Amino acid sequence: MMRVRRQPPRRPHETIVTLIDIVFFLLGFFMLVGRMDASSPFELSPPVSLGGEALPAGGATISVSVEGRLALDGTERSRAEIVDRLRQRANDDSEPLFVRVNADGAAPVRHLLSLIGALESLADGDVVLVVTPEPP
Repeated sequence: MMRVRRQPPRRPHETIVTLIDIVFFLLGFFMLVGRMDASSPFELSPPVSLGGEALPAGGATISVSVEGRLALDGTERSRAEIVDRLRQRANDDSEPLFVRVNADGAAPVRHLLSLIGALESLADGDVVLVVTPEPP
C-alpha cells in the first residue's frame, strides 16, 4: 500500500481589509466624539484664581441671590440704587472704589453679568468676585 502524502493546508494569506475597517471605524468615532474649538485670532492668557489671600478692608459688598436679588452692604436694593450709591461713594472718597461681589454659587451668570456691566460705568476701582474653595 502506497501512502499519498497530502500537503498540509496552507494558511490563508493575511488580508489588511480588517485593519482598514478598524482604522476607518476609529476615525469615524473620533470625528464624532472629538471636540473642535475655534482658535482665537489673538493670544489669550486665561484668568488664574487666587486663593487664600485676604481681601483689603473697607469698600462695599454686593450680595447676589439665586433669584437675582441684590443687596449692598447687607441692605436689599435695586441695581440702579446700588450703582448710584457706589458712584456717589466714588465721587466722595479720594481712594479708588473697592467692591466685593458675593454671589450664591447657583446664581445664574446673567445676574452677575448685568451687575458687572452696570459697575463698569463707575470711576476707577476694583471689582472682586468672592469665591469659596470646595472643601477637601
